[in-house]
Amino acid sequence: MNTHTPSSTLTSATTPVGTTDGYMPGFGNDFETEALPGALPQGMNSPQKCNYGLYGEQLSGTAFTAPSHQNERSWCYRIRPSVKHTHRFEKIDLPYWASAPHIDPDVISLGQYRWDPVPHGDQGLTWLTGMRTMTTAGDVNTQVGMASHIYLVTESMVDSYFYSADSELLVVPQEGRLRFCTELGVIDLEPQEIAILPRGLVYRVEVLEGPCRGFICENYGQKFELPGRGPIGANCMANRRDFKTPVAAFEDHEVPSTVTVKWAGQFHETRIGHSPLDVVAWHGNYAPCKYDLRTYCPVGAILFDHPDPSIFTVLTAPSGVEGTANIDFVLFRDRWMVAEDTFRPPWYHKNVMSELMGNIFGIYDAKPEGFVPGGMSLHNMMLPHGPDKNAFEGASNADLAPEYLANTMSFMFETRFPQHLTAFAAKEAPLQDDYIDCWSDLEKKFDGTPGKK
Repeated sequence: MNTHTPSSTLTSATTPVGTTDGYMPGFGNDFETEALPGALPQGMNSPQKCNYGLYGEQLSGTAFTAPSHQNERSWCYRIRPSVKHTHRFEKIDLPYWASAPHIDPDVISLGQYRWDPVPHGDQGLTWLTGMRTMTTAGDVNTQVGMASHIYLVTESMVDSYFYSADSELLVVPQEGRLRFCTELGVIDLEPQEIAILPRGLVYRVEVLEGPCRGFICENYGQKFELPGRGPIGANCMANRRDFKTPVAAFEDHEVPSTVTVKWAGQFHETRIGHSPLDVVAWHGNYAPCKYDLRTYCPVGAILFDHPDPSIFTVLTAPSGVEGTANIDFVLFRDRWMVAEDTFRPPWYHKNVMSELMGNIFGIYDAKPEGFVPGGMSLHNMMLPHGPDKNAFEGASNADLAPEYLANTMSFMFETRFPQHLTAFAAKEAPLQDDYIDCWSDLEKKFDGTPGKK
């Protein structure tokens, strides 16, 4: 069997037979993993005495009475119970990390916006100090909506840990490599991969290769899940086997440490005398995971017309309205374009969803100029948007032979809520003031002659 040592300060877990690199495959699976033999109880969750002098503790991601197919929880067997991982709290200020509702009266959120990549500065930044909120939507206190962030990370967290009681985080790297040392194992993350960090999960973020920049969708509502495929059937899009959950790894490290907690949009810090990453074994279905976007199998038109962008959904966080998401995470990757007699790029439209896009690398076909890797755009609800003139003219007059769209990977955080810009997004981030002008030179082409195209 293979062994995996996630970090020099982590005790390695034995990788289960049939897996490699310290990860277990599957999305929403019921996993079990132990870093020491016999640490995981069998046939029960809470024995009178756990092996190795461990404490049994449940981490619940849903209400106890949630339907069984939605119920998520993991049993952890740890060196200390979590009540030893917090003490008295004091509020701290992370001024660039905002939560909804966050409506700045001096900022106009109504509009079509686009940003160049937020640059790295000279200041060293960790996962916490390097977070930059771009938009917020909904209300963190009622657990609906989301926020979008840019992260800029140049330094590892040292004896410092974090968890969000408000939200799960969907992490989309654009440059650099990060390591997430979590209570339930270690995730190494690079561009063209994503990670999901559940609510309540304690972790530390280390820089493997920097500087690091990327995008985050902070989900206040129901957890991300795979979208229903409908008539597509059982295969393609994102497949469950391609999601990877880490095996158990733990720290037995007694050193003064801090734990920062995000709770109801506020940040609190507590001081303890040890690492809280002390889960020696665990089982359950509430855990972090990562996914390689290069394994996403897109489905599209093979005769005519351009389908709705929802066909490219990787993950969705449902709302109380059937078919209308709290958040959709949508991926536009390389693919074949073969539709006949069809305008192939995304068409002009306005809709009830607010669309925040980010460019991981390459060129986006509807905006071949100006939408650069690391950049973002926002088209808020019921605001029209679509291709610029060059994209329209090129697609309208192209030879419609089969074309492989290469060197491209962009994504969209789409929500049913209006996304409000933060002051940072409106005043400090590199906003392209002329973005709205990309449609100004579209020409009137109307000709009333019958049969004229």
